[in-house]
Amino acid sequence: MNPALPDDLAIEAVEALRTHGSQNAAARELGVARSTFQNRLHHAARRGFMGTGPVLPGYHIAKETAVYNKDGELVREFVQQKPDHGAEFVVPSGHAIKGVSALVDATGNEIIKWVKTREERDPLLIVESIKEAFVDYASPVRPIAEPSSCADDMMTLVPLADWHVGMFSWHRETGTNWDLKIAEDVLGAGIDGLISRTPPSGECVILGGGDLLHSDNNRNETARSGNTLDVDGRYQKVLMVACRLIVRTIDAALRRHGRVTVRILPGNHDEHSSVAVAYFLLAWYRNESRITIDTDQSLFFWKRFGLVMLGATHGHTVKIEKMASIMAHRRAEDWGATKYRFVHGFHWHHSRKMVSEGEGVIAEIHQAPIPQDAWHFGSGFISGRSMQAITYHSMFGEVSRVRDVILDAGRAAA
Repeated sequence: MNPALPDDLAIEAVEALRTHGSQNAAARELGVARSTFQNRLHHAARRGFMGTGPVLPGYHIAKETAVYNKDGELVREFVQQKPDHGAEFVVPSGHAIKGVSALVDATGNEIIKWVKTREERDPLLIVESIKEAFVDYASPVRPIAEPSSCADDMMTLVPLADWHVGMFSWHRETGTNWDLKIAEDVLGAGIDGLISRTPPSGECVILGGGDLLHSDNNRNETARSGNTLDVDGRYQKVLMVACRLIVRTIDAALRRHGRVTVRILPGNHDEHSSVAVAYFLLAWYRNESRITIDTDQSLFFWKRFGLVMLGATHGHTVKIEKMASIMAHRRAEDWGATKYRFVHGFHWHHSRKMVSEGEGVIAEIHQAPIPQDAWHFGSGFISGRSMQAITYHSMFGEVSRVRDVILDAGRAAA
């Protein structure tokens, strides 16, 4: 409604219509355009100045008011007319008004209006629906329960010898097929079975012996010598599989043993990746109180357990025969307090023992569980394939050894 239109002009329009009988005649008499006259009538109806007749097109009588004098005679009568509309608009349940559109005439008066709504659920109802949907939901990620019984005077070592995740081998060149998927299947199943057969120990050491990954970058070559490597998959994909395998190994150890210490030694194939894997594990197991991730960046691992002393290195910088003297000099206090000393080496992929118990240290190199790539096969290298876990007693040294031989020769015909 336009409040600027004086009431007398609205009343004048009503009286002219009653006198002349039509809007065209009344508009001519007042000397205004028909549209202007109609606009004045609309305002008159809205302000209640219209009588009971005529009722404007599109309007209806909404209210009548009569004023009488003391003698009961009608003095004035007001009839309010309103535009005809449908039933009052009610916002549908679960909806909210998102916008209003209107059609107006030349003078800005509203002719018709559209109300646009959108579905809008009650937040409390949404919360209740979500709670109901998750009533029977069980998260697949659960803390691994500690074994009911473990021997605190025993420690199990699980050496991961040269897994070379990402290495590719084609049976027409090497006699055996090997790729990223085969590696995850074979190594994963092998480590699960191996750890499940170890004596439940109070402590377990997962020792990455170096060369966990076959290549340290997307160039697929060794960092030091630049030798070209046969690699299956992009570096990022290989790293992801390696991390999954290590997590699988640690989870298996948590199910079997009381506490788990993890150390990932660098090798000549994964000097940088070994660091990445170690910090990945540190983040992955940050809330697991039974896990210790050793992020020492040196090439050597040392651990004392009662009368047992362990040492390890990959073997690409120091020959295993030298480790006894390095242990004695760098860990003199542990050397003097222990009776059984063991050194573990890797790098060569075949099993070897070369320092005797009589010299104070038993040193051995572990077999790798993987086949040969084209270069090693073509160079005539020969070795078996296995995984093993060794259990030590804090007072008596080595007391148990579990070995898992890799039997996948059938893949050669794949």
